[in-house]
Amino acid sequence: MKFVAIADSHGKHSNLVLPKGDVIIHAGDVSKKGEENEVIDFLNWFKGLDYKHKIFIAGNHDFFFERTSQEIIEKLMPENVIYLCDNGVTIENIKIWGSPITPWFFNWAFNRHRGDSISRHWELIPSNTDLLITHGPAFCKLDKTKNGQNVGCENLLNTIRKIKPKIHISGHIHESYGQIYTSTTKFINASVLDENYALKNAPITFDL
Repeated sequence: MKFVAIADSHGKHSNLVLPKGDVIIHAGDVSKKGEENEVIDFLNWFKGLDYKHKIFIAGNHDFFFERTSQEIIEKLMPENVIYLCDNGVTIENIKIWGSPITPWFFNWAFNRHRGDSISRHWELIPSNTDLLITHGPAFCKLDKTKNGQNVGCENLLNTIRKIKPKIHISGHIHESYGQIYTSTTKFINASVLDENYALKNAPITFDL
């Protein structure tokens, strides 16, 4: 299957030029301020895309998903859209897990303190996960800010080294857009906006 990965559209989704594929994945920050009207606008766009499967997670800007009950979110969610929040889905035998959690930073949405608080979320990830989606990157894996600081999650990196997913998709750190490989995992930072919130980066595609 051909996958298309994007992240950090921050309300500029309608300006994206998307390649063809079977599955589209948005790795969080679908909105700018996390307001309901922004989320509804995104969902109306996302549900109409020409992909067999459409999957997304929330990000640290997406306060609506943190502040709203699961019941309301489920009622709002289009039937052909999969929203993951510390849970997973299997598509054609590919096991996918998604989490919006990021290390604590100025009290944004889905923030957790490093150490035990954030590790509790990573411990939920099944050991047979093929494709992992988290909003924030793992430590030293496409997580460098414009100031040269690595801000990814060390605890997440430890979990990835243990589980060895084939693919890890993140966003969050716009200026670290790109792909890198290890012997076990392909890491993707799919941020479509640059550090100045300008639409600059192309969606990233891969086969799995």
